[in-house]
Amino acid sequence: MLLILDDEHKGHLNYLIESDNAVLEEFGRIAVEFIRNGPNPKLYQSAAQKLDSDPMKVRQAVEGLMHLLTEATRLELSEIDFQDSVTTLGFTSEKKDLLLKTYIDNRKEVKDVLRAMCMDLPHYHNLEWRLDVEFASRSLRHQAIPSILMKLHTEESGEKMTRVLQTDPVNLAHLTRTLERALAEIKSQHCRRILRNINK
Repeated sequence: MLLILDDEHKGHLNYLIESDNAVLEEFGRIAVEFIRNGPNPKLYQSAAQKLDSDPMKVRQAVEGLMHLLTEATRLELSEIDFQDSVTTLGFTSEKKDLLLKTYIDNRKEVKDVLRAMCMDLPHYHNLEWRLDVEFASRSLRHQAIPSILMKLHTEESGEKMTRVLQTDPVNLAHLTRTLERALAEIKSQHCRRILRNINK
């Protein structure tokens, strides 16, 4: 799978295509530092002074390289796919090797940073349920009132939580139909297109 960047990010990387290998290697280090700790304007300013360049161009080049590394890591590109993606951007073979080395050396750390930035929502761990039916009471002898008691176990950040829920069969059937419709909707072309745009 090839990594496809928009024109804006390609434009940011053009500065690195025209620079020499030592500059690319240094920008790779700065981009990884950006991913770890966020932007550092002083670093951009000093790099721009050393290169006798515009600080904005330096910043955009670092951000473009950071975007390249994070997207490649997020999509879990193989080494061959990463090289092919970088080749389509116009990098020489030497620069391609430098970028690949930066990608391989920092892939795990970038993945850990991306994972830490994700929202950790509670997710399903286990479900216990019991069906209770009340057949009669002192005032009504011939009745059947079913209820379903559920114990839902969820896990969030390694911490397990338990919630006890009670419902009747009619509401449970309605909830099941609603969830099945939602699952069917998420498989539609429209939702896939939206999710693809969100994950870019």
